[in-house]
This record gives sequence, structure tokens and C-alpha cells, in this order.
Amino acid sequence: MSALNELRALRTPKGAIKHRDASEFRDNRAALLFLGPWIIGFLVITLGPVLVSLYLSFTDYNLLQNPNFTGLENAQRMVEDPRLHQSLGVTITYVVVSVPLQLIVALAIAVLLDRGMRGLSFYRSVLYLPSLLGGSVAIAVLWRLVFGSSGLVNALLAVFGIQGPGWISEPDTALSTLIILHVWTFGAPMVIFLAGLRQIPRQYYEAASTDGAGRWTQFRSITLPLLSPIIFFNLVLGIIGAFQSFTQAYVVSNGSGGPSDSTLFITLYLYQKGFGSFQMGYASAIAWLLLIIIAAATAINFWASKYWVFYDD
Repeated sequence: MSALNELRALRTPKGAIKHRDASEFRDNRAALLFLGPWIIGFLVITLGPVLVSLYLSFTDYNLLQNPNFTGLENAQRMVEDPRLHQSLGVTITYVVVSVPLQLIVALAIAVLLDRGMRGLSFYRSVLYLPSLLGGSVAIAVLWRLVFGSSGLVNALLAVFGIQGPGWISEPDTALSTLIILHVWTFGAPMVIFLAGLRQIPRQYYEAASTDGAGRWTQFRSITLPLLSPIIFFNLVLGIIGAFQSFTQAYVVSNGSGGPSDSTLFITLYLYQKGFGSFQMGYASAIAWLLLIIIAAATAINFWASKYWVFYDD
């Protein structure tokens, strides 16, 4: 076959080869023309700042003086920084509690909506709405009013003679309000779960019912295994997003991370150091620490997925 191809190549006119080369060049030029804005944007807006941040993480840059290379001084400072340790504890607690709770609520509601109820499109749109608004400043302000000492939640509790706590003014409950806010934005994973549920063949459930399996057995033996890739997808995205949460804590605590640093997310602490104290070098080091933590959490999830995620071949 190779000899035949060589013979055909020898018979190909030179003009045809030149025409083909010119056509390929035009195609490549058109592709570069369309990709150009994205490439420029990636280099200027993403890759450039990332590389600058990496350099600044090894300096003492403070916006007022030229950056001086300090080696691993920022890393040593992070090891000895108690507020950074506090922010890591708060953030990890927030992620570990809020992400699973949100996925459980999203899956439960998706299962209810999958039963073919009337007005599915309406309910799906209404339940998805918090995901669009949950990360906004307006919703964070509303949340602060709802969970204030004299807010709506305590007013409802007072109707039943219950003295409500200062939800966002007490260290023991402040983080809980942010966790509730995160769980409330279950719309995005719910829609993804619902799409996954629609892909499970109905005959599996019919066969299980014929064998006498109840709803819970069907859910445990059919729904969860076949939906495990979707659960894994939502879990990874949820963890990445939760680690980067900022707006809620900033608005609820007025940017302080209080009370008593109980809502001091690592992103908020990074903001305080970078734009409050103008310690851009140290803030860049914290940003890279956050990146490493997110990458490690993602890698662990991918490693563990082989034990519980099942792909339908």
C-alpha cells in the first residue's frame, strides 16, 4: 500500500500540490483568526496574571515599593500565621459540611421532580433560581437581614415562644448561616441530577418491581450506581466552588470574617491581606496555597472515584 501511495504522489501534478497547500494555509489562517481573541485573552487575562502571582508569592511586594525576592519567607510566615490556620479550619469545615448537604438536598428534590409531576418546567425554573442569585451581593445582604437578631427567622421562632440566637452575631452559629445559604443554592446540581435520572432506562425499575424490590431498594441498587458519575461530577464542582466562596462571608461579616473569625474564609483572609494591608506578596502566596489545596482535593476525589463511581459501558 505504501508503494501505491508513493506512485500516486508521483503522479500528482505540482499545481495540485500547491493548490492543496494554499487551501490548508487559508484554513489554518481562518482557524487562527477565530482563535486569536481567545488566545490573546488567555495570555493577557489568565496566564499572565498567574505567572505574575507566582513571582510575587516569593517577594514582599506591598504596592508601595518594588518587589524584593524573599525566597520561602512567605511560606514560613504561613506556617506561623494563626489567622491563616483559623481561615483554613473555617473553610474546610464549610466545604466538608455544605457540599454533601447541598448534594443530598439536590438529589432528593431531583428524584421528586423525576416522578412526572405536573408543571415540571415551572418548578425546575423556580428551584434553579437560587443558584443564579445565591452568590450575589443582594442575596447575601438579604440573608443578613433574614438571619439578623431581629430578622425573619427569629420573628418566626418568637411566634412559637422560642428565643432565637444571634445567627450571624454569635461565633457558634455564624458559619451555620453561610452553610444554609450554600445549601439553598442547590439548583444547579439539581438540574444535572434530573438530567441524569432521565437517562436511566425505566425497564430497570420495572424489572426490579416485578422481583418485589421496593422504592428504597430500587434507589440504592439502581439509581445510585447509575447516577454515581453525575454525583462525582457535582461533588468535584461543588468542592472547587465552595473553596472559592467569598461574597457571602464578606457581606455577612462586613469584610471582617467575624464574629471571632468564625466566618473567615481563606479567600476573605487573602482579600484582607492583599487589599486591606496591601501585602500583595503574602496574599499571592496564600492564593497559591489555596490552589494547591483545591488541586489536592480534586486529585483525591479522582483517586477515590474508582471505588464508588460506576460507568455504564
